[in-house]
This record gives sequence, structure tokens and C-alpha cells, in this order.
Amino acid sequence: MRIEDLGARIEEHSAAPLLAPRSTALDPALKFLGLTDYVPTWQAMQQFTAARNAGTRDEIWVLRHPPVYTQGLAGKPEHLLRATDIPVVKIDRGGQITYHGPGQIVAYLLLDMRRWKLNVRELVRLMEQAVIDLLAEHGVAAQGREDAPGVYVADAKIASLGLKIKNGYCYHGVALNVDMDLTPFANINPCGYAGLRVTQARDVGINTSMDKLEQHLAQNLVSLLQRHLHGKMSTAIPTNVGIGGN
Repeated sequence: MRIEDLGARIEEHSAAPLLAPRSTALDPALKFLGLTDYVPTWQAMQQFTAARNAGTRDEIWVLRHPPVYTQGLAGKPEHLLRATDIPVVKIDRGGQITYHGPGQIVAYLLLDMRRWKLNVRELVRLMEQAVIDLLAEHGVAAQGREDAPGVYVADAKIASLGLKIKNGYCYHGVALNVDMDLTPFANINPCGYAGLRVTQARDVGINTSMDKLEQHLAQNLVSLLQRHLHGKMSTAIPTNVGIGGN
């Protein structure tokens, strides 16, 4: 797929707002893109970020990729344990190597972090919480880890994440394993951790369709972004202001 073709698909797949925010600026455009090749998607994120300005509406792209390994800026080649016919793409997010493939939901957040009053740690925790809340809605307890970002069910990783921050704007995002062939994870140290177990929604008893889970994840991300901003703005406004007068 050419990047021009992907650009046309992105324009065609805008979704109606899931919530009712106070302004378009606080209503990220949701794009549900289906199965999309990795490299054109990555290039489109770079181009979107390079061209945007303070007035550009934020976007969240929800999609799925054909099989691909992606290796972050700090990626060490030894974390690819054996060569396969799955391509390895060296990219500009942080972190080590991970796998994307059919049956996995990927949400890319193209945000103005200053608009949302977010720092990197807060955004990482927000993405993790969106997945944790989604799993909890289906009766599955999950948690993040301070030493290894992502979402875990017991000791098995169910969602990974990575970000690129440039001039206050971010891209990349979070990937949730839903109903996929997990075998390719055996060819890597997932996210750079030897022996790290991985799991997926189907294996923890969630049988909801991919389409519905995509909608739920997108809604959770938007809701948490708006809640975070509301909290920041509320704490910035004094609640007890005395005005003197005699």
C-alpha cells in the first residue's frame, strides 16, 4: 500500500464523536482503518506530525497490521532470537522489539501533549489504564508495571506500548492482543525481556468481537484524556478565593 492510498483511507474513515466534549479541539478524530500495512502507516504518522500546528485537531487511528516486527530506537539485535520470513522494521519509537499481526488491535495516538497537559509518564499510564478498564469491563483483572510499561494479566503481557515525542506532539501508541497467532512472539524477547510470557483477550475468556473491542478501546482513550484534562484544569483554579472589602 502506498502512503498516498493510506492517506485517502484515513480521510474516509473518520468516525462520529463517541462523547460530547466542549470543543472540537478536545474531541480527537477517530479513524478505524482495518488491516493496514505498517510502513505506510508509520510514514503517515510522521507526515501528520511534521505538518501539524497548534490548531490541528488530534487524531486516534485504530487498526490492525499484517505480520511485522518493529524495533525501537534503542533496539538491540540480539532480542530477535531467530530469523523468520516476517519483516523487521527499525522505527523511531522508544523501546525494544515487538510483534504486530492480525488479531491485534493497535491504537495510534497523534496528540498535542500540551493541549492535554500531559507528560510522557502520564500518557503511558493513561494508555495502560484504557486497556485495564477495557479488560475490567469483561471481568478480567489486569495491571501495569513500573519496571516494564505495558498491561499484564498475572505475569503475562497482553498489551504493549511505545511513543515518539517531537516538538510536544506524540505518535505511536498501544497494541492489545485479542485473537491472534502468538507463535511469532517466541522468536523475540518481547519488549527486550527474555522469557516474558504473552497472552491475549481470547485466552483470558473474552470473546467479544474485534470491532466492538476497537470501539471500547477508542472510547476509553478519549474519556481518559478528557478526564485527565478536566482534573488538571480543576486543580489550576483556586476553590477558595477571598476578596477583601470594608
